[in-house]
Amino acid sequence: MVTVSVLLTIDIPQSHSLKEKRGVVRPLVERLRTRLHVTAAEVGLQERVDAAQVGFAAVSSDAATARAVAADARRFAEDYLIGRGEIIDVAVEESVLR
Repeated sequence: MVTVSVLLTIDIPQSHSLKEKRGVVRPLVERLRTRLHVTAAEVGLQERVDAAQVGFAAVSSDAATARAVAADARRFAEDYLIGRGEIIDVAVEESVLR
């Protein structure tokens, strides 16, 4: 089993309240879950109104598939955030469980 975990740090400069931030982050997390079938959540920077950290993970029996799903999810997030925010940092971790 291979797991690829990705942590996106997102700048949301037009957000001035937690409600505005939620309007960007929640739909992103839901779409990652439903369209790309990855586990996703807002995992950091909850106290900031102009930034967020969203984490997601792809699991597969082979590394190539897990990497491809994670790459697709990252591209989806980048496309979704156009005009809403910008990914300013990406951390990727891969683990293999035998």
